[in-house]
Amino acid sequence: MRKATWIKEIFEGNVALGDIFLRGWVRSVRKKKAFSFMVINDGSSQQNLQIVLDADIENYEALSSCHTGACVAIRGKLVESQGKNQSYEVVAVGGSVLGSSQQDYPLQKKATSLEFLRENAHLRARTNLFGAVFRIRNNLAFATHRFFQEKGFYYINTPIITGIDAEGAGEMFNVSTLSPDKVKKTDDGSFDYKNDYFGKSTSLTVSGQLEAETFAMGMGKVYTFGPTFRSENSNTARHLAEFWMIEPEVAFADLDDVADLGADYIKYLIQSALEGCRDELDFLQKRPEVDDDLVERLMSVSNSEFTKITYTAAVDILIDCGKKFEFPVEWGKELQTEHERYLSEEKFNGPVIVTDYPKDCKAFYMKQNDDGKTVRAMDILLPGVGEIIGGSQREENLDKLKQRMNDMGMDQDSLWWYLDLRKHGTAPHAGFGLGFERAIMYITGMKNIRDVIAFPRTPKSADF
Repeated sequence: MRKATWIKEIFEGNVALGDIFLRGWVRSVRKKKAFSFMVINDGSSQQNLQIVLDADIENYEALSSCHTGACVAIRGKLVESQGKNQSYEVVAVGGSVLGSSQQDYPLQKKATSLEFLRENAHLRARTNLFGAVFRIRNNLAFATHRFFQEKGFYYINTPIITGIDAEGAGEMFNVSTLSPDKVKKTDDGSFDYKNDYFGKSTSLTVSGQLEAETFAMGMGKVYTFGPTFRSENSNTARHLAEFWMIEPEVAFADLDDVADLGADYIKYLIQSALEGCRDELDFLQKRPEVDDDLVERLMSVSNSEFTKITYTAAVDILIDCGKKFEFPVEWGKELQTEHERYLSEEKFNGPVIVTDYPKDCKAFYMKQNDDGKTVRAMDILLPGVGEIIGGSQREENLDKLKQRMNDMGMDQDSLWWYLDLRKHGTAPHAGFGLGFERAIMYITGMKNIRDVIAFPRTPKSADF
């Protein structure tokens, strides 16, 4: 098969004028008697390429009669374009239709709602909008690995199927080979999983953190980047049942160390997108779904210092600011998105790191402060979104960890191995978690998390 040129290579200036062979999907055709204009895109670039079809070329009728969505192969000559808003075009000498498209192709040139595109998620990668979003997603995934690898971290794959609830939220998807009507019950009314595949109750993981800690205790610096699952019955624009998490764990580190690491990571992601996907970002901020100051906001954060304040100071600021919030501010309660956005957008006009949260609203594994009321936890807040990273210094003291688990009524037997780490060579360590889709939302400016993952999983939605 003749080697084809990718459109991206043309617009990067890496292709000489002259003979060329292309393949792609038709975005539009304007047919006239003596000639036609075809616009194609092959997915490699944000930019489309115009093809000039003269009526005397091979297969003119078939090519010029293509409907939007058809797949074509084009032979011709690459020339400098005489038209506006394009630097190159191809004058075709022939070609073929690799895959025709019917007239009922769902994605026509008219405006299409994001909800309609979610219902046709198998086709939305062919749109300019989702091509931009997912090229940025690809850039950020690669940048994630590059960032941690350059800092000496080891990439660890933690289990997707687990027998523990790392967050203690109880919102987990069960995994079983038994039919629900065949699961026996014990005398106390609970399910008996002795005959199930793993011989115990198992679920899809909500976090790889606890397993990552075991490797940090032997390899120093590790990170996970994998799918996680929550069965929370939420239909908000910020929640998915299946999403991806990046979770670094660092031995011999304290809260300040991982807070600084998180700030550096966010800046690195933003800079990677600005340098590698500027065409996509410029395109997105012209879309009605995205704020028109997207690039300016990203550049501002990438050049900003991250202000650090304690949770207690944050609560005092929120109480004293005089602003009426939907959710009341009270010491001991989690900060809501509206509180986080006030701090980052109005009070400090930039990124904020809030530390030392009340222990009663945080997980069991967080290191307790000497005041007996707070733990060494932190959230990183960004203007426009609120929290984007949550992390903590982990409790390395065995007695304190066991007492905390007792206070929360947790089963210590299922986490015997986690406690074991505190018995054999315990060490200070810390880490954080970043929901990858929320980071993509922030950097692309998209408002709904369903539009930054290929096939969103939400309540009553698993069609693809």
